[in-house]
Amino acid sequence: MSDTTKCLIIGSGPAGYTAAIYAARANMAPIIYEGLQPGGQLTTTSEVENFPGYPDGVMGAQLMEDLRKQAARFEADIRTGVISNVDFSSRPFHATADDGTEIQADTVIIATGASARYLGLEDEVRYSGLGVSACATCDGFFYRGRTVAVVGGGDTACEEAYYLSGLAKKVYLIVRKDYLRASKVMQKRVLDKENITILFNTQTLGLFGKEFVEGAHLIEYAGTDREQKFDIDIDGFFLAIGHKPNTDIFKTQIALDEQGYIKIEGNTQATSVPGVFAAGDVADPNYQQAIVAAASGCKAALDAEHFLMEQPQ
Repeated sequence: MSDTTKCLIIGSGPAGYTAAIYAARANMAPIIYEGLQPGGQLTTTSEVENFPGYPDGVMGAQLMEDLRKQAARFEADIRTGVISNVDFSSRPFHATADDGTEIQADTVIIATGASARYLGLEDEVRYSGLGVSACATCDGFFYRGRTVAVVGGGDTACEEAYYLSGLAKKVYLIVRKDYLRASKVMQKRVLDKENITILFNTQTLGLFGKEFVEGAHLIEYAGTDREQKFDIDIDGFFLAIGHKPNTDIFKTQIALDEQGYIKIEGNTQATSVPGVFAAGDVADPNYQQAIVAAASGCKAALDAEHFLMEQPQ
């Protein structure tokens, strides 16, 4: 089975669905493959209060469903499935879906996102959306006046701990090593903050709570004669050990940075391959917010439309 399209969108979420809305309204008849997690990371979060247009907040899954319906309204061809292989060596570009469907596309928009790194604990899955989060900016508001923990020792972890310290009553920063890897400026900020307690040489063994997270089982100086297990009472558990961009199938096709994020050119969403564009977290190691992803999806679709207009007929 083979299909052709002016625009193939790989991935969904705010970036993919927004790109589909704009591409469909531009008569590009886009085909969008939603990927392993239709709707992206937001479908695993609870209430989203910082996305414009929802003054009373909205559940993450509902927000993604709204965007999906809007793309469908403009007749974007939305497909449940995964693009398993791509060939950007010549135009039209070639892609293969996991069901064997071959697609030829004049342009491609990559919106496969990035996956938060987790510790690998079963409790992280059990309490997902029930106290476990990988985005302090997204979910920190819900822990105003409460006690939370942040895992990590780099700039991201320190930034999130510092941000949460302005909302929460107390913040634990759980650091596996005996030092912080963050910049000196960020280290000073967390060290000087009275309601941040840094637990060095400490790892998380698990979480506990009847329905929501109520605490964490920790171990200090694991594997040494100073080893000690103890518990802390917390209401929220934030992972800040980085993200992994979902770019494995593209790494031999387009330019990536050292972390694996797609490189984009200037104030566009263009990649190193003319006609291939990237949007959302897959090309954004800095902001990783739904509204930023949606905006980049709009830009990618407009860039793709302009690219096609400039091609000889």
